[in-house]
Amino acid sequence: MLNVSGIDLHYGAAIALRQVSVKAEIGKVTCVLGRNGVGKSSLLRAIVGAHPISKGKITWNGTDISRMATYDRARHGIAYVPQGREIFPLLTVSENLQTGFAVLKGRDRKVADEIFDLFPVLKTMMHRRGGDLSGGQQQQLAIARALVTRPTLLVLDEPTEGIQPSIIKDIGRVIALLRDRGEMAILLVEQYFDFARELSDRVAVLDRGDIVMQGGWDELAEEDVRRRLSV
Repeated sequence: MLNVSGIDLHYGAAIALRQVSVKAEIGKVTCVLGRNGVGKSSLLRAIVGAHPISKGKITWNGTDISRMATYDRARHGIAYVPQGREIFPLLTVSENLQTGFAVLKGRDRKVADEIFDLFPVLKTMMHRRGGDLSGGQQQQLAIARALVTRPTLLVLDEPTEGIQPSIIKDIGRVIALLRDRGEMAILLVEQYFDFARELSDRVAVLDRGDIVMQGGWDELAEEDVRRRLSV
């Protein structure tokens, strides 16, 4: 289980997160919701080690990873799909997938057939450059690249952003399949309420760096959550 306990995060003198606590369990999807600029991406960056926390503690399966380097967190099974996808545009699809090999031992450095079962379109595009793919195809590539590392915690930052509805459905199907296998915890940042509602088991709502609502959907009123997301 991922346990984020009372973390603060600063950018210089500005505080982005205040006493934030969130949990994500194997076999479940935890969704972090909130308006733009409230600290959602900062929370994910803290979890994967892309930005240091100022206070608090982050543990993964009982190991304190609060000060652990990003690459060591990856070796502990944490994979990150950033907002905006950040695939390598000049590398081919095959080469983008192979960048996930960095955290694997030599004998494991292969792209599992399952990746192409989840994202069949990628198999037909292995020699195309990442920058030539559509936005939706790039998002599928970014998720596939994360899955190549064989994670037990998958961290997704707004996977539906700028994506056509048909591919949003495909991504939702993949997330649901990964959740239902019961081998992976999934932490999802999202603004698309219906997508989050359909997939997530628990939700945490961020507002100006603070968690203002948190719990299972059976504990929260949907209208209250929607109200927190409205501009």
